[in-house]
Amino acid sequence: MLSTDTWNEYQAILHSLKDDIIVTKLDGTITIASKAAGEIYGMEADHLVGRSVFDLEKDGVFTPLATPMVLRMKKRVTFIQTAADEKKLMVTALPVQGPDGEINRVVSYSHDITELKELKSYIADMEDEMKQVQNELDRVEQKRFHQEGIVSKSHKMQQIIQTAQQVADVDVNVLLLGESGVGKSSLAQFIHNRSSRKKGPFIEINAGAISEQLFEAELFGYVAGAFTGAKTGGSKGFAEMAQSGTLFIDEIGELSPQNQVKLLKLIHEKQFYRVGGRELITADFRLITATNRDLSESIAKNEFREDLYFRINVVPVNIPPLRDRPDDIPALIDHIMETVSDKYEKKKVLDGVVWQELLLNRWPGNVRELINVIERLVVTSTGEVITLDDLPHEYCNNTPVRFNKQLEETLPETLDRVEKQILLEAKQRHKSTVKIAEVLGISQPSAFRKLRKHGIK
Repeated sequence: MLSTDTWNEYQAILHSLKDDIIVTKLDGTITIASKAAGEIYGMEADHLVGRSVFDLEKDGVFTPLATPMVLRMKKRVTFIQTAADEKKLMVTALPVQGPDGEINRVVSYSHDITELKELKSYIADMEDEMKQVQNELDRVEQKRFHQEGIVSKSHKMQQIIQTAQQVADVDVNVLLLGESGVGKSSLAQFIHNRSSRKKGPFIEINAGAISEQLFEAELFGYVAGAFTGAKTGGSKGFAEMAQSGTLFIDEIGELSPQNQVKLLKLIHEKQFYRVGGRELITADFRLITATNRDLSESIAKNEFREDLYFRINVVPVNIPPLRDRPDDIPALIDHIMETVSDKYEKKKVLDGVVWQELLLNRWPGNVRELINVIERLVVTSTGEVITLDDLPHEYCNNTPVRFNKQLEETLPETLDRVEKQILLEAKQRHKSTVKIAEVLGISQPSAFRKLRKHGIK
């Protein structure tokens, strides 16, 4: 503090500053200290003047020191200083030259950043919590997807799910394309469940399973006496049953040319009559269709109407076959095993070799075939562990070359090679050793040791 007791302009200015300002001699003795300096270090500014910063450091008032740092570096320095009660200060110190051009004093000023550091720590904690919450939400969402038969671990399926979610709440016609068994029905239900019509009915019909003669009556319904065998009182058709909801027509490529015309008229006019009836009924449903056919090829052969194709193909979604999205297979196996085990109240696990056979199969029947095979394994296997002996022969020996003994190779070398290959494939599909151990039917420490043994990172 300035030595004079009388009012001094420079002293008044100094004490009006909110910053902690301290000036020291070269030996560390404090010659000037602002009022804020005393407040920040927990003592009167007058009590700081005349004291050595080295003594104050020993007393735990603050550390590290600005004076020796500036004298050593001979330039402006900025650093974080810790004061009593773990208070954090950002200190900037600079040399002051005397008349001879040599350093004569060291002046420093600081800002209390304790709250900033606490805020930063709080934000970091909040970010961690948000990540945990997001991970939990993702897990819940994935579980909800799984309950609807949707597994989307692969990038291809993630894109399809994103598209489905985008179009769900827009009342446009969607055409689902893909081989039999890829999950077109599940995706149609998924879209309905996320649409504004989710409280309405979801009506699914298979065009390939309805005879050409009955299609009109099934779609539009009929009145009493419309034809021989008609129910007394008539019957609603699928179009009327789907009011305020979604009408899903699977295998639309199987419709006859005559029935294609009737469907086209329904889509265009949004109205229909029951067979034999005279009351005009307004159609109020969202239309989703699906096919495993190449409709462009059917159009070229005059088997499918081009105008109908353009009506139903507002948003096409092409679901790839299971062989083109192998990353989905492990998650599908887990989901199907859990679902089927709960359904039949049988807790079963798959042997590691069975896992490998299922993972490497081409699955021409796609997800539907995988479900059927796992359901058969759970129901027919006698032990808690489903082994290779339980697997139908047509699903075995998918990788005979890998397991064959090579020339001039000993049995231990063959086993070692096979083990490494299995571990490599498991590591590619699963990030954690816990999951690898689970799918291979070994303990987590064993999985860790085996990965390290083969140099797999």
